[in-house]
Amino acid sequence: MTQDTDGAPENACPIAPVVDIVFSRWTTPILWALNEFGRQRFGELERRITTITPKVLTQRLRQLERDGLVVRTYHAEVPPRVEYEISDLGRSLSPVFASLAEWSVNLGEVEQARQAYDGRARRA
Repeated sequence: MTQDTDGAPENACPIAPVVDIVFSRWTTPILWALNEFGRQRFGELERRITTITPKVLTQRLRQLERDGLVVRTYHAEVPPRVEYEISDLGRSLSPVFASLAEWSVNLGEVEQARQAYDGRARRA
């Protein structure tokens, strides 16, 4: 593999742009909820992701729609109804999320490593 020297982060690490899109603060829980539970209204997503504010949820859903990972469907009825669902492109991330879920068995080791590191840092 050759190293590009123009300094652009995506040239140093080609997955960096993917990480920026997929793993930003609220993207992963939103995509996971839509993938796991199917089409949902705004309020349903808000109840599933309890720590997200309505403003941030709105912003993230708009960005995910713009990126093609989420489909927004407006139903012109009284009262109007809007539903969100994961797109085929978003669903293509399922294996990535499954791999990360499998890796989560290592979180105990991460916690042990953190405690060991913090213990050494306190003694230093």
